[in-house]
Amino acid sequence: MNTVFCERLKELRLERGLGQVGLAKELDVGKSVVSLWELGKCEPTLSKLIAMARFFGVSIDYLAGLEG
Repeated sequence: MNTVFCERLKELRLERGLGQVGLAKELDVGKSVVSLWELGKCEPTLSKLIAMARFFGVSIDYLAGLEG
């Protein structure tokens, strides 16, 4: 898993003032799933990646570390 994704997800979550539970509720996943994403232990589905990008107002490329 791309470590840039893990770092950016956590950074964006904290900028919004959300805990893992809060983000999990927004994305309709379990808290443990958000934790696994941030630790790089599993990857989100495309639909969840799109939901994250929309929620945070960033591009998928940004989340994935393909753009600054």
